[in-house]
Amino acid sequence: MAKASALIAAHRAAAIPPAVPEDLLPAVEAMRHFTRFYTQRLGILRERLYESPFGLSAVRVLYELNHRDGPSAGELARDLGLDAGYMSRIVSNFVRRGLVRRVRSQSDARQSHLHLTARGRKAMIPVEQSSQRQLGAMLAPLPAPERSRLIDSVATAERLLGGAKAAPVSYLLRPHRPGDMGWVISAHGALYAREFGWNIEFEAFVADIAAKFIRDFDPAWENCWIAEKDGENVGSVFVVRHSKHVAKLRMLIVDPRARGLKLGRRLVDECLAFARAKGYRRMILWTNSILLAARQIYIDTGFVKTAEEKHHSFGVDLVGETWERDL
Repeated sequence: MAKASALIAAHRAAAIPPAVPEDLLPAVEAMRHFTRFYTQRLGILRERLYESPFGLSAVRVLYELNHRDGPSAGELARDLGLDAGYMSRIVSNFVRRGLVRRVRSQSDARQSHLHLTARGRKAMIPVEQSSQRQLGAMLAPLPAPERSRLIDSVATAERLLGGAKAAPVSYLLRPHRPGDMGWVISAHGALYAREFGWNIEFEAFVADIAAKFIRDFDPAWENCWIAEKDGENVGSVFVVRHSKHVAKLRMLIVDPRARGLKLGRRLVDECLAFARAKGYRRMILWTNSILLAARQIYIDTGFVKTAEEKHHSFGVDLVGETWERDL
């Protein structure tokens, strides 16, 4: 509060009449102080953002195109709060650069859907990585409980200021590190035994996949996401290279403690965005018919079942399913 009072005193000393009621001024000045601090830390005022040739608005549009499935320019302008004419100029610039292509809507000839080209996906890789490095450098010095506290506070601020009405994100996604594969194996074995009655053979099955991932890991084409909540692992998913043009999603799991946060959907979305950015053309996965929650996520994210087969594995009778989608 002392800092806010000092800010108010400086405000008055500058002979600028306040534009808000006196009782609201301390909160207003505190928020202004924070936004100045945060924009400076992120480098938002620079002409070029995240080591890219683009400014803030253009980078945000590219980000949305990399994480959405063919939105229209009007949808993006509305969702981002940008002027339609300004959005049109951004998109036209991207089209000229070969980063974005327009696809005429089949349901409305007046509309076009926007998709990143292979060049656009490639351009997003250093942008995404630079953003991750910058925020990672901020968060790395914080102990795990403090990181969780910060993320919870950010989610609270978003909710109070009218942000997304979904459950606040109270988890962190990070790459794998030593010890994580042991957790992935143990978590799968325990959860599937408890909820589906699968025997210890399944734990061995997962262990084989995890061991191969570590032995053959190619960061240029593959990735793993570990979700943390309150300093503990609560989820994982993997993308591995199935062939030159096909990525495979593997070992999606969400701990019961993290259910209700839409973490499973977020993990699958990360896989799709990563695969697009790497230039894959298709993604496949294998699951079983009794895994209803996971199957619904795959349906919601555009996967289609292409094959199924009955099998007896892990001590039970199952129906295995192959799901695929274009990228």
